[in-house]
Amino acid sequence: MERISKTPHGRAMFFMPPGSAKSTYASVVFPSRYLGAEKNRKVILASYGDDLARKMGRRTRSIIKQKRFKGIFGCELTAESSAAQEFSLTNGSEYIATGILGGVTGNRANGIIIDDPVKGREQADSPTIRDKTWDAYNDDLKTRLIPGGWVVIIQTRWHEDDLAGRILPEDWKGESGPILCRDGNVWEVVCLQARCEVQNDPLGRKIGEYLWPQWFSEKHWAQFESNVRTWASLYQQLPRPLEGTLFKVENMLVNGAPIPWPQRCDYVFAVMDSALKAGDKNDGTGVTYFARNRHIGHKLIILDWDITQIESDLIAEWFPNVMSRVEELARLCGARMGSAGSFVEDKGSGITLLQRAARSGWPAQAIDSKLTSMSKDARGTGVSDFVHCGDVKISEHAYNKIVEYKGRSQNHFLSQFFGYRLGIPNQSDDLYDTGVYGIAIGLGDSDGL
Repeated sequence: MERISKTPHGRAMFFMPPGSAKSTYASVVFPSRYLGAEKNRKVILASYGDDLARKMGRRTRSIIKQKRFKGIFGCELTAESSAAQEFSLTNGSEYIATGILGGVTGNRANGIIIDDPVKGREQADSPTIRDKTWDAYNDDLKTRLIPGGWVVIIQTRWHEDDLAGRILPEDWKGESGPILCRDGNVWEVVCLQARCEVQNDPLGRKIGEYLWPQWFSEKHWAQFESNVRTWASLYQQLPRPLEGTLFKVENMLVNGAPIPWPQRCDYVFAVMDSALKAGDKNDGTGVTYFARNRHIGHKLIILDWDITQIESDLIAEWFPNVMSRVEELARLCGARMGSAGSFVEDKGSGITLLQRAARSGWPAQAIDSKLTSMSKDARGTGVSDFVHCGDVKISEHAYNKIVEYKGRSQNHFLSQFFGYRLGIPNQSDDLYDTGVYGIAIGLGDSDGL
């Protein structure tokens, strides 16, 4: 926070579960230090209501009142500073705490701290309160900043459309670090999930590790994990609408973990999504590889995936890599029937690719038009039961794979497939498409190909 406060137009967001001491450090300890160390600095702290704002102000003021504070910074509260919500220091610095909907007209600030902008579930689920909070942020709070002033938001995520949700990119999936947001600013985001589900955790945790185990036992977290909505929002900082995401990653795991590649299977196949317009290289080309077992072992296993940006005219030149990978995986997984080739969406550049494959004798065929003519939501809903009942598993390789794509190094399959939401347009969904198509092909009509 000190770095953000010294950065012109600095912006930061902190997302952590309840009880993580985020308010203590960000809303109490930091402002007391900032006001003491810097002369003539002004801070506005805003929260969902005056009571919480007053509590934060009282705690900040109690630090400043200590003799040790004066010994360190050489300043103290002015004689007239008796109110918890508004006080000043002898070095010219000032502090104001207010409810976010209460207004702060007439006061200017070097920095604004917004801590818990909504009170709870009822407010978070109210479109009226969310709109009022958003308007207060834009019209009342930000307008109080002096030129170059900084903003920090500290909250537990309650709703996908909360204050932070309206600022973050639509495809944000829990990443930390500098994030270019929809308001045009780069926000430094620190997202600490109760149970780590991202590859680049700020604390260096591995996927599946819980937060602050010295304080929070796994039994503590277990009491909240059964409520899917509460766990996703308050504890994982990834709130979902009530209609939610289609798929849950735990349904593809065995005892909470991905599985090794099979030593034996019936056949291996790939599904490729290359629906680009001629000359286009902005959309992704995704491919996902599957192993099918009809009778023994897991019915369908996601073995590997890949995604790249490539001009549509060059897709046919890239396709032999896909064929080679299918053959390689068939050998590695002991495929009794070998490779079943690749399935390609018969749209855009996929048409050209299929024509080239037919001329060259490549093992590629079009995905059934009954599937491609359906909407993305309908296709996903149609295969969701296969995932929910545990017929589809994901391999260790596919689960742990990290690829840089569009400037982000992460597991794009997990992000796209398990992050896909019904009714939301323009999502990153190349690998969602290949995953859904593959499940439909492997487990759909006649329970197989």
